[in-house]
Amino acid sequence: MNEQQQIEALRRELEQHNYNYYVLSSPTITDKEFDDMMHRLQELEAAHPECYDPNSPTQRVGSDLTKEFAQVEHRYPMLSLANTYSEAEVRDWYERVRKGLNESFDVVCELKYDGTSISLWYEQGKLLRAVTRGDGVKGDDVTANVKTIRSIPLRLQGDYPLQVEIRGEVLMPWAVFEALNKEREAQEEPLFANPRNAASGTIKLQNPALVAERNLDAYLYYVLGENLPSDLHSENLMAARSWGIKVSENFRVCHSVDEIMEYIAYWDAERKNLPVATDGIVLKVNSLRQQRTLGLTAKSPRWAIAYKFQAEQACTRLNSVSYQVGRTGAVTPVANLDPVQLSGTVVKRASLHNADIIASLDLHIGDMVYVEKGGEIIPKITGVDKDARLLIGDKVTFIKKCPECGAELIRYEGEAAHYCPNEAACPPQIKGKIEHFVARKAMDIDGLGTETIALLYENGLLHNMADIYDLKVPDLARLERLGLKSAQNIKRACEASRNVPFERVLFALGIRFVGETTAKKIAYALHDIDRIMSATVEELMTVDEVGERIARSVVEYFSQPVNREIVERLRAYGLQMALSEEKLASRTEKLQGLSIVISGTFALHSREEYKEMIERNGGKNVGSVSSKTDYILAGENMGPAKLEKAQKLGVKIIDEQQFLQMLEE
Repeated sequence: MNEQQQIEALRRELEQHNYNYYVLSSPTITDKEFDDMMHRLQELEAAHPECYDPNSPTQRVGSDLTKEFAQVEHRYPMLSLANTYSEAEVRDWYERVRKGLNESFDVVCELKYDGTSISLWYEQGKLLRAVTRGDGVKGDDVTANVKTIRSIPLRLQGDYPLQVEIRGEVLMPWAVFEALNKEREAQEEPLFANPRNAASGTIKLQNPALVAERNLDAYLYYVLGENLPSDLHSENLMAARSWGIKVSENFRVCHSVDEIMEYIAYWDAERKNLPVATDGIVLKVNSLRQQRTLGLTAKSPRWAIAYKFQAEQACTRLNSVSYQVGRTGAVTPVANLDPVQLSGTVVKRASLHNADIIASLDLHIGDMVYVEKGGEIIPKITGVDKDARLLIGDKVTFIKKCPECGAELIRYEGEAAHYCPNEAACPPQIKGKIEHFVARKAMDIDGLGTETIALLYENGLLHNMADIYDLKVPDLARLERLGLKSAQNIKRACEASRNVPFERVLFALGIRFVGETTAKKIAYALHDIDRIMSATVEELMTVDEVGERIARSVVEYFSQPVNREIVERLRAYGLQMALSEEKLASRTEKLQGLSIVISGTFALHSREEYKEMIERNGGKNVGSVSSKTDYILAGENMGPAKLEKAQKLGVKIIDEQQFLQMLEE
């Protein structure tokens, strides 16, 4: 077998194993065996670029070559369905269908998955394009991102039509959603309200590699095309399953309205045991011929309707309100409730968000409150049963002092949250800052998770982030749950972190309002920690995207002797406290004062590399076209909206070669 044949054989094998694992949930090889095969295929493809195939299993991992999403017109409009929350209206719809057809008919009942709609175009068995619903007429081409979803086949198998469109829903499973929110909560980033928002946001990310990390799933439920296997929607779904498409096993062909009601009643309860979110039932006339007879209204098909489950709500007693303090000092009120069953889980606590929410609800201890789950995962109080007020306690008012350290709380102008200003001595803030410091995007010190940091803090080994570099292997090894090997790994990770570049060290300090991007901009503008520590508010505000709030926060941070002491200790431990000579030497002012928009797909460098080149040469990256834009760096598939606006405003458009030429001159 020559190497090209080996490549083709490996691709077929890996596609089959993907199908076994992600669609059938029946893997036949170990993860390591799969990874070894994938690695072998990557090596062969690298050695034989002439065998490149955009639908190879190796293309699922995504790359950082990002692009604007091109708008694509749907071959068949993606219409929305008429919704109802009433079983009586389902019966009315069934009766309208019966009268409209005047012949016997069946209805296919399917679970209504709560994700983001997608249309997959296959030609000659290969995935050609993946398009979001958009406005129903046109959607965004998100093919590169969809290719990272392993339950979506890149090639069909068996006896498939030469051209076919398959529609469905891209979903984030509950387990992935909860892990993602836990990670975001640890970083004090805003939580996703529900898996639908998380899936929708993920599929529109500009970085396919990040999409791949999110582990999205998909269920497909509609087959369109000129040469379909059957006139029956249910049989076309079965055929699609034979082509390798992930079709839910939970659809049912119903022969009467009573069978439909049985299906609805069953899944109203059973759906809570599914690994993905659902919010209702979709009913479709089974025969495609009968669908055409019934036709469409201006907004939706007459042959289908969506029954939405009622949002599950419970009424329970408010027993107390407690307060949690985060890394930045933000104080979050939490309602403590009598346990109540809601959406398959027992709810005992619900977030009250901030003082304004508490005031708007007019809460009193002992109130009977209505609790819902936003997206059926995050409990929230939606109201108070004021008629049930008999023996209520005190009115709930937001605390004035930190529950952890007793410091007087402050509230910044224009912000809803209250903050504890005692950064240096408030335990949750100290532990939170250390967790932020060791995070992957900061110093990337593996082995120091939340529980380990808490253990070290409680044992007096950690008081601030600088203490990390004083940790001794014997001290770590004697602690419960660690041991010698874990202690040695932590120490090695600490040593390796000395090579983390300065802009990430600045981000790792955890200065309020200074995120990853802002830290990079400040580092590139001022070059070293000493200039940053001595900078005034006015000097910092000259840095791109640094406003007064961020500038004042930086000045305030470095005005604290304890923070300056931490920086000096970190410097003494050998952390990078200035931009590298290489980065400084490569900086120029060739693009000084120029605002540049990047749009499209590039062949020579990734989007992130071009952004860094612009910043390194004194230019400014901007996200949207305006009269202040000097250039658009355009690749393939430039966003049509940007192109139209650029032409209207007379903004000069340059390609990769012209841009690189500008830097060489």
